[in-house]
Amino acid sequence: MDLDVAYPALSDLRARARRRMPHFAFEYLDSGTGRELGVAQNRAALDAIRFRPAILKGDLVPDLSRATLGMTHPVPFGIAPVGLAGVLWPDAERHLAEAAARHRIPYGQSTVAAALPEDTGPIAGDLGWFQHYPVNKPEIRRDMLARIKASGWRVLVVTVDVPGESRRERQRRAQVSMPPVLTPRILASIVASPAWAAGMARKGMPHMAFPASYAPVASGPDSFTHAGRIIRGFPDDAYIEALRAEWDGPLVVKGVQDPDDADRLIGMGADAIWVSNHSGRQFEGGPAAIDALGPVAERVAGRVPVYYCSGIQGGLDILRALALGAEFVFLGKSWYFALAALGPRGVDHLVHVLSDDMIANMTQIGAASLDDLPGRLIR
Repeated sequence: MDLDVAYPALSDLRARARRRMPHFAFEYLDSGTGRELGVAQNRAALDAIRFRPAILKGDLVPDLSRATLGMTHPVPFGIAPVGLAGVLWPDAERHLAEAAARHRIPYGQSTVAAALPEDTGPIAGDLGWFQHYPVNKPEIRRDMLARIKASGWRVLVVTVDVPGESRRERQRRAQVSMPPVLTPRILASIVASPAWAAGMARKGMPHMAFPASYAPVASGPDSFTHAGRIIRGFPDDAYIEALRAEWDGPLVVKGVQDPDDADRLIGMGADAIWVSNHSGRQFEGGPAAIDALGPVAERVAGRVPVYYCSGIQGGLDILRALALGAEFVFLGKSWYFALAALGPRGVDHLVHVLSDDMIANMTQIGAASLDDLPGRLIR
């Protein structure tokens, strides 16, 4: 099968993934919060960013390589951490860590994934970026950091844009929980997804293995109670300062939208600032994430790298973020659509689709390198 013909775009992979994933897993991955205005705003704001086409540039061969945090990658995009990854597709964390190693791109794994840092750290090697959710006890934090470091993870990404719970109404309607509660509705959804079910039968039902190391029994009044919630902390400046003192590798702060916050975090020792609005999954009453990127990058002024995620759906979107000041761009749900659609070859195909789309668009606007992109923006 020619995948370029059958699945030329991310939307094609998403459509196939929807047919192969249980309904509750797809709804968790695909949904925003509220009326999903945040998701729509991210899309509309990205679409509003335009480039000026160029002619008579000869045979351009665009260079997609980009260095960040001491490593050079062949493409300027990576795999963002996604919670509950193991419930989205069987053994998703291992598959994506292996893909990251093949393509030499960063692999982000969430604290609330199904895999332990010890499981995937050796696979990702120096491409491992572990995402840390704040916890409520310093001794838990210190033990987590020691395990992450011992497992080979090079970069720590602390997520700060989840100060409290989001209702995520679509997920509640779909009865999302971790581990899944096997109601008749959930069982019917699993039966209708034989590839997912067969993989889970081999791998075992997923749970939040890392948080469960510190809170092995999760119980509560609703199905959303899990080990991650039991040990969760609420970050403040002091928490970031403690992380900086305890982690001796690169420290990235994810979820920044205010230039003043970026300034303060650099003063506290952050090695990179990651602009994100959690892809509209936490709050729909704020700005589109891409609208925050330019002001944050301008304030940072090259002191540390600026990264971006939220709403990226193709190579052109990656170029838009890079042109507005991002040094590197991350995608989250896209990788899981690709994996659910076609297995590991779907992840490889997505790398190809994104890269090819970037090259095609850079040729149209006369950009030989990523550094040429800001000059081709229509401002």
